[in-house]
Amino acid sequence: MSHDVGEDVERAPIWIMRQAGRYLPEYHEAKGNRDFFECCRNPEIASTLTLQPIERFAGLLDASIIFSDILVIPQALGMTVEMVDKKGPHFPDPLKSPDDGQYEKVLNKNVDVAAELDYVYKAITLTRKKLKGRVPLIGFCGAPWTLFCYMVEGGGTKLFIESKKWIYRHPEESGALLQKITEVCVEYLALQVQAGAQLIQVFDSWAGELSPSTFKIFSEPYLAYISKNLPRRLKELGLETVPMIVFPKGANYALDSVCNLGYDVVGLDWLIDPAEAVKIRGKRRVVFQGNADPGVLYGSKTAISEMVKAMVGGFGGGKKGWIANLGHGITPLVKPDDLKFYLEEIQRLTSS
Repeated sequence: MSHDVGEDVERAPIWIMRQAGRYLPEYHEAKGNRDFFECCRNPEIASTLTLQPIERFAGLLDASIIFSDILVIPQALGMTVEMVDKKGPHFPDPLKSPDDGQYEKVLNKNVDVAAELDYVYKAITLTRKKLKGRVPLIGFCGAPWTLFCYMVEGGGTKLFIESKKWIYRHPEESGALLQKITEVCVEYLALQVQAGAQLIQVFDSWAGELSPSTFKIFSEPYLAYISKNLPRRLKELGLETVPMIVFPKGANYALDSVCNLGYDVVGLDWLIDPAEAVKIRGKRRVVFQGNADPGVLYGSKTAISEMVKAMVGGFGGGKKGWIANLGHGITPLVKPDDLKFYLEEIQRLTSS
């Protein structure tokens, strides 16, 4: 994956979102009875978990992604986040309104991004050492809009009532908070690169909750701010720029303008046809990443093969402008051998 954007390759490079995690039996062994965030904060454990898929699927994965979580940023902003077993992340005290007292605190907090998230950088440096150049290491952050949703909803949600209340009742205050989160994201990503991350991805998991017009106001400007200011910040730190990936899940309505946001790679979910995406991209030098339905991994080998075949065909054979992935993270009950078959199929069908 060290090749230039849009260069011909022998076969499509592959990695999988959430490849380090719960579907692997060795993950549960290494995690033991530690809480999820404890694993994130322990560089030794985080690096062990990052390497598990690289070791298990040796020769099949072309990148590793640091084991961490997008919600370390709200934690750095002074909010409490717990990981509740079987339920996911929970904020006991979410942001209720611009005058709830906590909003001002978060907005005015002078975040020492280097100190607050030091454990992530330590994990990245350690992982780079352990990888010994086998594959590159991806660093990441949650996108401002997605982090904002968690901070006001208090966790995952199906209805996004609080997020919508904020943007439709308090658009200016929402914008100020999004800008604050964005600036922390830029610094956080820059320091990940300084620690050894070789690519970065911005996960906008809840982008699809916005309408085309609200996406233009509450997501896109902040994604653009990151892609513009991260290279500038890296330069200030005396570092080379790195390839940047953006993944606005569910926002396929905005694909055309997302291709102009300044990212090298645009992640696609499974709700868009690859050939359609390629048509929208046109001649722009943007690489696509994705986009099989993660649920296909519960299917038969025939179903997996057919999905891969259709995807490879849609992305033009996989020799150029495409990084193979799923259209979202791998889910916890997938059998590792079924993922292995998927990876082998991509290799087989893009090598020929």
